[in-house]
Amino acid sequence: MPARLARLFAALLLAAATGAPAQTYRSEEHRFSVTIVVSGLAHPWSVAFLPDGRMLVTERAGRLRIVRDGRLEPQPVPGLPPVAPHGQGGLMDVALHPDFARNQLVYWAFAARGADGVGTEVARGRLVGDRIEGAEVIFRQSPKGASGRHFGARLVFDRAGYLYITLGDRGEMDRAQRPDDHAGSVIRLHDDGRVPHDNPFVGRAGWKPEKYTLGNRNIQGAALHPQTGLLWAHEHGPQGGDELNVIRAGVNYGWPVITYGVNYVTGTRIGEGTHKPGMAQPVHVWTPSIAPSGMAFYTGSRFARWKGDLFLGALREQSLVRLRLEGEKVVKEERLLRGVLGRIRDVREGPDGLLYLLTDEPNGVLARLEPASD
Repeated sequence: MPARLARLFAALLLAAATGAPAQTYRSEEHRFSVTIVVSGLAHPWSVAFLPDGRMLVTERAGRLRIVRDGRLEPQPVPGLPPVAPHGQGGLMDVALHPDFARNQLVYWAFAARGADGVGTEVARGRLVGDRIEGAEVIFRQSPKGASGRHFGARLVFDRAGYLYITLGDRGEMDRAQRPDDHAGSVIRLHDDGRVPHDNPFVGRAGWKPEKYTLGNRNIQGAALHPQTGLLWAHEHGPQGGDELNVIRAGVNYGWPVITYGVNYVTGTRIGEGTHKPGMAQPVHVWTPSIAPSGMAFYTGSRFARWKGDLFLGALREQSLVRLRLEGEKVVKEERLLRGVLGRIRDVREGPDGLLYLLTDEPNGVLARLEPASD
């Protein structure tokens, strides 16, 4: 366990034993404390909240875990198809069908092996008790590849029930501009994997009909804007140039033709610069890179002055980033919990109106932010 996390645990245990107040942290808008819900997670990637109060947590090695009443169940959820952990890939995002209360459908993104290598796939199945039944793969990235990098892979349902899947370029940058390649794009599907007839590239010769965008490097955070319903996403740049984008049908986001990042080691320019006609400009750029992952708009009332703000995790920065927005413009940025928890992989608003974080560590934790007295 990292020393910083050990110190945090010690402080929380002391507070519980003595009745002393937990350590608090201050943002520009609120004071808050951090509660460790569960620990002992092996590189957790995503968390989803079930209506009965349980939580589903993925571990990259291929295990889907259940948290019940603040306790991590010892046995993983059975019934998932084989996962092929490979580099950055493994069992990644998990999401509930919008009508989960009726159909009990759970969706998950995972690295899977095929004849042409390893790539991101998406499956769904019914959660019956503590097991998955009737699992079926509804999307397979094609082609796959040998690289261990840039799998994506966030899952988001929009208000109309369409499923969006974010995919990385698999560490082969030119794939993000290829029309016949799923890599480096956002995918849009019906909930059963069928291709919507109004996808932007349907009927165009040589194009994958599942593609909704192109020119994305590696999207590991995505969420619907609470007012507009538009999909927002951030993606890793190379050496600098992490981006925040609004995702729209048929848009080319530029990678690797344009980017605000540079080549690793050499620091040389990638592509043609930072602008090109026909390619979108990001809403916001981070240089140097913070390595963003996980993302959520805050819509609750427990942190009233954060309402409408966008929160994202930072792996390299080891912090929680808060963005204040005006329309599609970032007007303020704040870094919270720098170095306190470690690599923040996922950020979610829970049904209780609190923020939940996952840390990508060998002994990762699920943590909860709670209001403290201002």
